[in-house]
Amino acid sequence: MTAEAGTARQATPARRRAWLRIGTGLVILAAAVILLAPALFRTGREPVDLTTRFLLAVSVILLVSHLFGEVLRRLRQPPVLGEILGGLVLGPSVLGLVWPEAAAWLFPAGVVESLDKAAQLGLVVFMFLLGCELRTDRIRNRGAVGAVVVGGMGLPFVAGVGIALAAAPVLAGDRATTTMYALFVGLALAITALPVLARILLDLGQDRTGVGVLSISSAAIGDGLAWLVLTFILASTGDGDESGLEVAALAVALVLVTYLCVRPALAVLVRRMRSEQLLTVVLVAGAIGFSALTTTIHLHPVIGAFLFGTAVPRGSPTIDRISHRLQGFTLLILLPLFFAGVGLQTSIGLLGGDAGHWLLFAGILLAAQLTKLAGAGGGALLAGLPRGQALQVGVLMNCRGVTELVIATIGLGHGLISPLGFTILVLIAVITSAVTGVAMRYLLRTGR
Repeated sequence: MTAEAGTARQATPARRRAWLRIGTGLVILAAAVILLAPALFRTGREPVDLTTRFLLAVSVILLVSHLFGEVLRRLRQPPVLGEILGGLVLGPSVLGLVWPEAAAWLFPAGVVESLDKAAQLGLVVFMFLLGCELRTDRIRNRGAVGAVVVGGMGLPFVAGVGIALAAAPVLAGDRATTTMYALFVGLALAITALPVLARILLDLGQDRTGVGVLSISSAAIGDGLAWLVLTFILASTGDGDESGLEVAALAVALVLVTYLCVRPALAVLVRRMRSEQLLTVVLVAGAIGFSALTTTIHLHPVIGAFLFGTAVPRGSPTIDRISHRLQGFTLLILLPLFFAGVGLQTSIGLLGGDAGHWLLFAGILLAAQLTKLAGAGGGALLAGLPRGQALQVGVLMNCRGVTELVIATIGLGHGLISPLGFTILVLIAVITSAVTGVAMRYLLRTGR
């Protein structure tokens, strides 16, 4: 045994005790905030303005989300799942059920709205950074992207439409036509959560590998198509101002302008601008501006941020330093607010105790998993990838995560699905995210 090995072995218990002390302290601090806030409220000594409550809410979310993330990391789960579960614990599913007064005081409507805005900003910056790091030249077989998108979305979409038609009496919303409701359920099963997938790949250190880049590229294209289809559905139900074809045409025009005009301009800007701080501001402002632009044409803002990021020049040390600086604050502070914010607005208690509902949920979950695995993995295999890599792509594309939560919320708000349908989609989003991390760790460990 070497001296280094003996030292490392002795240091391990010390590190564990240190983490235990830190974790215990953070739990006590978070609990104190939750416990003392309502007490102060009752005695009339607490500040009643929303700004103070917002700051308290942010501190609690960060503590709880990172604690859950660290626990799940030690359980070989992606930390991002802990951040989602932390939001569920602080939301109506746990805190709102056990102590509704505390939940109502800490997270009033105004605070939740402010948290959502801050979370969107973090998500936009995060997706911009992912776009900056995307290297499409690492994909040897570019046709694989198209094959994965077609297979990974087509097969689950068809399965979802079939399930929706069979289960319409319990899953359909009160304001939806049968066709639009069925298309919506098919879309919900066909999507891949680009933000969660990207975070899982970062946590696994696979974001720059061939499989990782292929999955991210396929998920980005798939998400763009998904938001186009959703826009068409909302337009067809009277909730959109423009048709799906108009939005698609605007999206294509935006892509052309980005690569024909914006990309060359950014290359010149990066070469000539001497102030790194000013360049950082310009790039972040551009990403936010593109997010706003895609929102105006009824696409999700992350698509605009990701698109702008792909236009940033590659191989620049300046860009690498800027990305490194932005990642720290974004991953540590802003992005957990997004994952937790979604959980705060989600209640998984709506499923109830009906055995038939649980069987329906299990059937939909199984169909969603198998069709996505077969479609995306089969598409990658047909495109020429080795069997092991194709399997990894199929597993990664199964991650539905936050995107499904967002789409489910939109569907419920527009009457496309019932509360039961919403609950099932939420459970599928969380479970598929967990399975993706576990399965990928297993495949990487076994070399499959």
